[in-house]
Amino acid sequence: MPPRKRRAELRARAGQAAKGGYTAVDGRLPVSELATQLLRKAFPDHWSFLLGEIALYSFVVLLLTGVYLTLFFDPSMMESVYTGAYAPLQGERMTQAYTTTLNISFEVRGGLLIRQIHHWAALVFVAAIAVHMLRIFFTGAFRKPREANWIVGVTLFMLALIEGFAGYSLPDDLLSGTGLRTAATIVGSIPIVGTYLELFVFGGQFPGNIVIPRLYVLHILLLPGLILALITAHLILIVYLKHTHWAAQGKTNKNAVGSPAFPQFSAKTTGFFLLIFGVLALMGGLAQVNPVWKYGPYRADQVSVGAQPDWYVGFLEGALRLMPPWETNVAGHTIMWNVFIPAVVLPGVVFMVLFLYPFFEKWVTGDRKEHHLCDRPRNRPTRTGLGVAAVVFYAVLLVAGGNDIVAFAFRISIEATTWILRIALIVAPVLAFAVTKRLCLALQMRDGQRLTEGEETGQVTQSAYGSLSEGHRALTPGARYRILMRDVPEPLELPAEGPVSRRRRLRTVLSGWYYGDVVELPATDEQRSVIAERTAPPEPVVERQE
Repeated sequence: MPPRKRRAELRARAGQAAKGGYTAVDGRLPVSELATQLLRKAFPDHWSFLLGEIALYSFVVLLLTGVYLTLFFDPSMMESVYTGAYAPLQGERMTQAYTTTLNISFEVRGGLLIRQIHHWAALVFVAAIAVHMLRIFFTGAFRKPREANWIVGVTLFMLALIEGFAGYSLPDDLLSGTGLRTAATIVGSIPIVGTYLELFVFGGQFPGNIVIPRLYVLHILLLPGLILALITAHLILIVYLKHTHWAAQGKTNKNAVGSPAFPQFSAKTTGFFLLIFGVLALMGGLAQVNPVWKYGPYRADQVSVGAQPDWYVGFLEGALRLMPPWETNVAGHTIMWNVFIPAVVLPGVVFMVLFLYPFFEKWVTGDRKEHHLCDRPRNRPTRTGLGVAAVVFYAVLLVAGGNDIVAFAFRISIEATTWILRIALIVAPVLAFAVTKRLCLALQMRDGQRLTEGEETGQVTQSAYGSLSEGHRALTPGARYRILMRDVPEPLELPAEGPVSRRRRLRTVLSGWYYGDVVELPATDEQRSVIAERTAPPEPVVERQE
């Protein structure tokens, strides 16, 4: 048989086998239905929706590089004398964890590059999740029906922080060991059970000999598995609930507009993944991060000068440094409020607020309808002000985590720096909230002015009498639509008659504080009816009964 004819016959047989296999699987599983829904799913085109993809693809890079590093890393805390390639540390006693980290950096082919890509990917992963959550918060994408997905996202963020800290601690160098010493103090500060928890986690008095192996198991097995499961649940909910989208012509609260999953979105997202991988590889090759060989092995009686943790746990370091030295002695036991409050209570309160905020806002508004249009942050000034205040609060804590470096750089005492930051921690978020809210209201007024007068052309006309006037042109239909298409709830009001509970009064006061300040836009009755119709929630699907 001629080769050409044989190849054609083989291709025909392969096609028949593939068709038969697909038919067999489709007869037992809903493959066709799922494929049709997934391939035609609409994905938004706005750049802000790429933040979640950056987090996803950074996690993929973390998995790929982490598998490679796992082949060469030994988490044992057994000590031996170093005889490796890095001459300045030869003859030093160190754990196997630190020894194998040095070996990966200097003796394994491509090891240092993979280590640095892994570390940069971890930093980008946590940062992308944080910025993605800010985008969701400021645009109101956490509202019904996406409250469960918000909870999944907050849990992912919390696990990413723990995962990052666990990986950061594995090399057992002087810097990461200092972080573990801080973690042991935090665990021990918990009243009543803290000492027992510390003994359990570290297998005895700090540093013990089992904490690195335990962190290793958490880092490569338990936490990645949980994160992967939550990412899967997050993506399934996105597909099921559809994306939110920005208001534009043709986009309403009742539809989902965007590029189909195949081929447009698939091609773009594949290229985006390769771009992220390339940028992380470039950063790993050119930008040094976590040079553990400079710090030396961990010694319990030593502390690295200018020790700073990775940015995502820097706020804890700052909170510890700003907290006054409050302690209480009760029945011979010391309660370390100076550690327990900033390192245990504060993170607990922060994550509880994050988990409960969608339900709190729903309670304040009394809003029970679905939302698929993104809010412009300026149209929700109180929510936007709260978000900016939280960011400023975090920024002050992050700066406080390096108060010694700040004091040295500005040549002021460490005590003065600490007091300045303590005051800023209280005052700066309040100022940020007030300024942000006024800016949002000013931007709303500007939108109203643009609707009335149009946009400035940049041309100035001078009359024959010398008077000057600035030229304006009407807004484009798209710009007018984007400004007018907003859904701002009315503040709740107390009933005119009958008794009113304290809970109802509190709810009414909070509702007025949240939504009392709003700038009315110039719109006709016809435009208002169109806006109300296009921002109305989608009608529930009623299944027909035969």
